[in-house]
Amino acid sequence: MEWLQLLSNQRRGKKPHRHEPVRSAFEQDYDRIIFSHPFRRLQDKTQVHPLPEDDFVHTRLTHSLEVSSVGRSLGKKAGQAIVDRHGLQGFSFHDFGSIVAAAALCHDIGNPPFGHSGEEAISEYYLRQDGRELEKFMKPDQWQDLIRFEGNAQGFRLLNKPRFQGLQLTAATLAAFTKYPRPSALDKVAENRKSQKKYGYFQSEKEVFSFVAESTGLESLGPDSWCRHPLTFLVEAADDICYHLIDLEDGCRMGLVTYEETEALYARILKEKFKPEKLRQISSMEERVGTLRALSIGVLIDQCVEVFLDNESGLLSGSFDQALTSSIGASGVLKDIISLSIEKIYRSRDVTRTELAGFEVLPGLLDAISSSAGAIYIKQEKALSDKTMLRLLPADMQAELQKCGAEKDVYGMQMVINDLVSGMTDTHAIAMYRLIKGISLPGR
Repeated sequence: MEWLQLLSNQRRGKKPHRHEPVRSAFEQDYDRIIFSHPFRRLQDKTQVHPLPEDDFVHTRLTHSLEVSSVGRSLGKKAGQAIVDRHGLQGFSFHDFGSIVAAAALCHDIGNPPFGHSGEEAISEYYLRQDGRELEKFMKPDQWQDLIRFEGNAQGFRLLNKPRFQGLQLTAATLAAFTKYPRPSALDKVAENRKSQKKYGYFQSEKEVFSFVAESTGLESLGPDSWCRHPLTFLVEAADDICYHLIDLEDGCRMGLVTYEETEALYARILKEKFKPEKLRQISSMEERVGTLRALSIGVLIDQCVEVFLDNESGLLSGSFDQALTSSIGASGVLKDIISLSIEKIYRSRDVTRTELAGFEVLPGLLDAISSSAGAIYIKQEKALSDKTMLRLLPADMQAELQKCGAEKDVYGMQMVINDLVSGMTDTHAIAMYRLIKGISLPGR
């Protein structure tokens, strides 16, 4: 792989155009994402904790904005060194920063409501008896997309669906976004490659990703599988940095982790930069934690950029394939933070209740909508209850389902239904579930 092709600003279905340094296509990508409907929905999607009344914790929206901010810093720092090394004509460190910032901004855009359990809840529906009846209508690789629902692949799908304002992002941004450049069904998975741990695109977007891979010159690993775009490692690092440090900060604010535990972990990252005497001058615990978190982010950014640049040749050849944060000096501290977070934060009572709600609400919605859509569009039945159910759906979704039904495309129909359910906010999903179950009525 080589940088000039990796920085491709080609948009699918559009004529090639020259790079504009003043307002690049990558900066346009960022703007298109931030104004898009799927991105706006992240404001009411659980990151880890349900929103309490008496304190501030992160939603997927605030998390995504912070990851993008860290990603921009990573991209600019690494980009400056790469531009200096290779003399990339017409490009600057701003372009690297813009690509990473845009890809990081939408890194969670495909995640369903109810936090990290949402993906498992959707998969679980298709593994149940009612969901399994759909298997006979699909090819094996299509069925894998459903029983192993993946938020990363759903994000790639949303970014390339024309009905979502036709984002038409550049190949570079889409490639940097894709942490797992492979389909759900793969004959041989390379267990030693981080990029093959999960998958990054559904069968419905197979051709789209082939375009992205060809445009950016990604190294092939075999049929339908590629090496990561090098900048994807920076997107991943930005996410890792934020969820390690900021989930810890949230846990401390909510009293799930003691201040002393939190300070000690941040101090291990900062080492000689940890100045307890200055910290004691800050009276507010929240401000002390915020200061430690901000300083720690700066240290981790520098360490990740150093590893990235030291392994540039391996990144370009595809031989380097592991998380940057697993190779930095602070990797041991990050492991300890995760262990503590699992024990005291991710398994807290409120988080568990949110996950439990997801396992009830999401399969319930999928079952109700799938049953009605199948009855009307596949079986050609005319039950009034099914017609009424489908009238609750957005008009464009109804049109997509009708089109799939006319083509007897059950896989396509279920993908559209997944789009609807996974795209809901927490509040919308609960409200619709209550409505279709007769638990509540509009306005009551």
